[in-house]
Amino acid sequence: MVDVLAAGVVVFRPGRQVLLVHRPKYDDWSFPKGKVDRGEHPAAAAVREVAEETGLHVRLCLPLTTQHYPIAPLRDGRPRTKSVQYWAGRTVGSTDTSVRLPDDEVDQVRWVPVEEAADLLTYPHDRATLDEALARRSRTRAVIVLRHGRARSRRTWRADDRERPLLRAGEEQALRAVPLLAAYDVSRIVSSPSRRCEQTVDPYASATGWGVEPRRRLSEEDVTVRGVEKLIADILDDKRGTVICTHRPVLPTVIAELGVDPGDLGSPLEPGEMLVLHLKGVRIRDIERHAVR
Repeated sequence: MVDVLAAGVVVFRPGRQVLLVHRPKYDDWSFPKGKVDRGEHPAAAAVREVAEETGLHVRLCLPLTTQHYPIAPLRDGRPRTKSVQYWAGRTVGSTDTSVRLPDDEVDQVRWVPVEEAADLLTYPHDRATLDEALARRSRTRAVIVLRHGRARSRRTWRADDRERPLLRAGEEQALRAVPLLAAYDVSRIVSSPSRRCEQTVDPYASATGWGVEPRRRLSEEDVTVRGVEKLIADILDDKRGTVICTHRPVLPTVIAELGVDPGDLGSPLEPGEMLVLHLKGVRIRDIERHAVR
């Protein structure tokens, strides 16, 4: 059995409208989606595919159930299935679909009232996904807790530990995190001032123009429970998507202050791994965990 991995977004806009695309090759109506490229994270692929098929920039909100269904077998007869990871999403900026010119892949992009979308969608699995998305279409924002990327060994580093840098593998993780953070529309970057943390978020800051806020209370050397409490209170009071980059020993304090029992995670975050909290106000609606390898 060969499994094809794809990703897509059920995109909503005010007025209870959902975004659908028509593919002339199959003469079907569906949600914007597409195959995940080698080495690409599905969340980043979902946003990229929406942009390619509709011309719109979106941000991911709550995750939806992954679709699984059979597709045409390979030439040698081996069966294939497709797995499509979906999120509910919202547009960032314009909702004008006329900027996207028709082509052989997608020849129509249409905002459809949700009451009419079920009749227009071609496949039963898409209608089931629409029902789920309608129940999870809340306009949430993401607060992301990010452990810094792979760094030089503490045992072999003789200088100030605050200056311990990322390994080349960690630098590559930082680059791969850029489209993933962008998928959740992160516009506030808060980091420990230690070099390995700032190196982890610098590529995203450079790509977006958002500045990095160094907070020494997130560093291993200067962390205090009270300092973390004040920082998290400020972040929860903010309306922006936010990433918090810190260290393994500090993560439990940050995660607990956000309202999550670190013990419920099963295992600590690995270097470069992120915990995505979807918030409605200050209430957690869902949690995702993504590794950046």
